[in-house]
Amino acid sequence: MPRGAVSAAGIAAALSLALTGCSSSSGPAAPKTGTGTGGALVVGVTSDPDTLFPWKATQFQAVNVLQNLYGTLTEFDKDLNVVPGLAESWEAAGDGKRLTLKLRQGVTFADGSAFDSKDAKASLDKIMDEKTAAVARTSLASVKSVEAPDASTVVLELTGPDAALPANLATVNMAMLSSDDTEEKLNATPNGTGPFTLGKRVASQSITLARNDKYWGPEKPKVATVEFRVIPDESSIVSAMQSGNVQLAVFNDPLVAQTAQGGTVTVAKTPQLNYHVLQLNAQKGDLKDVNVRLAVQCAIDRKQVLDTAALGEGEVTGPITAPAFKSDPNKRPCPARDLAKAAEYLGKAGKSGGVTIKTIVSQGEYATSVNEAQNLKAQLAEAKINLELEVLESGAFVDRWVAADFDAAVALNGGRPDPDGSYGRYFTSEGNLNKVAGYSSPELDKLFAEGKATTDQARRKAIYDQVGAQLEDNAAWIWLFSGYTYTATAQNVQGFVPMASGSLQYLRTTSVG
Repeated sequence: MPRGAVSAAGIAAALSLALTGCSSSSGPAAPKTGTGTGGALVVGVTSDPDTLFPWKATQFQAVNVLQNLYGTLTEFDKDLNVVPGLAESWEAAGDGKRLTLKLRQGVTFADGSAFDSKDAKASLDKIMDEKTAAVARTSLASVKSVEAPDASTVVLELTGPDAALPANLATVNMAMLSSDDTEEKLNATPNGTGPFTLGKRVASQSITLARNDKYWGPEKPKVATVEFRVIPDESSIVSAMQSGNVQLAVFNDPLVAQTAQGGTVTVAKTPQLNYHVLQLNAQKGDLKDVNVRLAVQCAIDRKQVLDTAALGEGEVTGPITAPAFKSDPNKRPCPARDLAKAAEYLGKAGKSGGVTIKTIVSQGEYATSVNEAQNLKAQLAEAKINLELEVLESGAFVDRWVAADFDAAVALNGGRPDPDGSYGRYFTSEGNLNKVAGYSSPELDKLFAEGKATTDQARRKAIYDQVGAQLEDNAAWIWLFSGYTYTATAQNVQGFVPMASGSLQYLRTTSVG
């Protein structure tokens, strides 16, 4: 297993905590690191964060920065087990209708104010408020109310057991904010409980974080500053690393990673939970017809997309990528490319002459996007399906995506250890990102509710197998492949741990010798 790889057993263990109590008082176990306590770490990135407000962050670079500025009630450790964060323990009532969290004491925000249950309640209430437009709102769908009986206790009253809740609380989209802060203020000056604080930002050039010496964790960050330096092209980041101007970078393109390896640079390959996907908006144009969507599904050789865009580095995937619940891609209506079947589906839709699908593509957020889009366009053209590509810079793509202003989108979506966190917000009728997915059904609503209501692993796996089948049989989206990240570090960098979630949270344990 390559350095930084995460085992299936480790990810499966993340779900075993479910709604059980957790009595540990420490956060994620800190891996062994170097002893450096100063210096600067420069991280090469291809895009600037499009927002500094954690409840609305969907762009990968924004999430990576915000994870280091803000804290969450629970966290993931390096193996994606759910562990204490700002909540040092939690316990479910016997009937599963109440979750009581005990908050860590002595935690302060970057501005020096104390974090307590008032802030936790205010944060959760605002995330649940539809007016906030928080991207994780659906993850709190089981929460009827939030109470703060004392300064260190938060009680969530639930409609029923929610096995996914502890894991869902661990994402930065659930960051705990000061009850005194506003979105406008935080977009200018983040104020979190994380291991770093905002130092300096130069738009489209760099964002520098400073060590938070009052961080509550078992260890203070090793470096004095972390600078995310924007270098739009991954090959240029390699050059910057080879010249010593950048010490760490995470690549998506395996070819670039190959050029980076060697000399003073080491590259670690880490399998990811994220997935490359052709999103189809079932509320738009010809895609309203399931037969058109199935024609698209049958006309694509996913292995060809993987080989063309990512040198075969990855595996063809179905909807659910978490190892404990993994989908079988061979169980979809067209497990292999079948142009005759695609033509048959177009005929059923009355579109034997072909269709045109306007498709947005991000350039800059991840390296393989344009190659994926061009390969998909070439393959689908052979089935009389024209992908009309519109290539957008990362920020413009995210804006269009969040607004569901597209017929189709070539995308890389982050995966999670729990399928509810991955898909509940997309494919339930009340999901806050359902307009982006464009598809839901009463059957899916029922299955997602059942999936949250039980903590039995075998039962949950069977339920999410049915979820995957519903999504594939209706070609809600076209799932392509899961790949790797390639973490390049200079030889004087120690203590960084790549994660299957793509998180950069272990910048807090990274030292520069």
